[in-house]
Amino acid sequence: MRLVTRAQLGWPASAAPAQATTKGVKVHYLGTEVSTTLLTDHAACLSLWKSIRASHLANKKENYSDIAYSYGACPHGYLLEGRGLGKRTGANGNQPLNKAHYAIVGLVGDEGLTEPTDAMLSAIRDGIELMQGHGAGKEIKGHKDGYATDCPGPRLYAWVQKGAPRPGGTTQPAPAKPRFEPYPGKSFFLKGDRPALGKSSPIFTAMGKRLVAVGCGRYKVGPGPTLGQADVDSYEAFQRKCGYSGADAKWPPGPTTWAKLQVPNV
Repeated sequence: MRLVTRAQLGWPASAAPAQATTKGVKVHYLGTEVSTTLLTDHAACLSLWKSIRASHLANKKENYSDIAYSYGACPHGYLLEGRGLGKRTGANGNQPLNKAHYAIVGLVGDEGLTEPTDAMLSAIRDGIELMQGHGAGKEIKGHKDGYATDCPGPRLYAWVQKGAPRPGGTTQPAPAKPRFEPYPGKSFFLKGDRPALGKSSPIFTAMGKRLVAVGCGRYKVGPGPTLGQADVDSYEAFQRKCGYSGADAKWPPGPTTWAKLQVPNV
């Protein structure tokens, strides 16, 4: 998988609502003329992706919080991060449909570039499998399933109806089972009976990134390896999200919420 992240695009963390699970993924196309320049110029793909986000944010009628799609896929086989993992999409037509499926769009349209390349289909498949590994169910549908639209166009929809197979019958190797940081213990997070502010560890960076991913980030800068008040505020917000209140939601992290956060092994 060749992923272009939001950070590489120069975008901040998505402001879209958090949503941890869906029934599956819906496939889209752009439904407008798409320049064939994209076939020979990957920079044009990135420029188009950025312009889509800009147009969505400027759409006051729809009032998008971010680019509508979870991911995009370009003709060169790159998966382009949109709202990303764990975020409700804004692309499927209405709120019930947006809650039901995440969304991925192939950068093809109804004029100009209309035929998805094998590399694009592979990137869409990469995105589907990535989202299935992070909360999406097994359903793979087209935008037109359940909504009156031509999207994702005849070529992509025919592929979706076949089950969205990887081109050439190739398969991706099974992803390695993710490894998570074991709970380091209450004393790791404290200095006496207070937060260990100023303590540095790569765990704090990994923890902060996960807090942002689940919609609990309270950062103006970072997260980074040095424990700060924003880390404490973010984790307390996560513990409240997990159903804790009062003193039970206060720092430090507990083993139950730490396991739920799934901080990747560093």
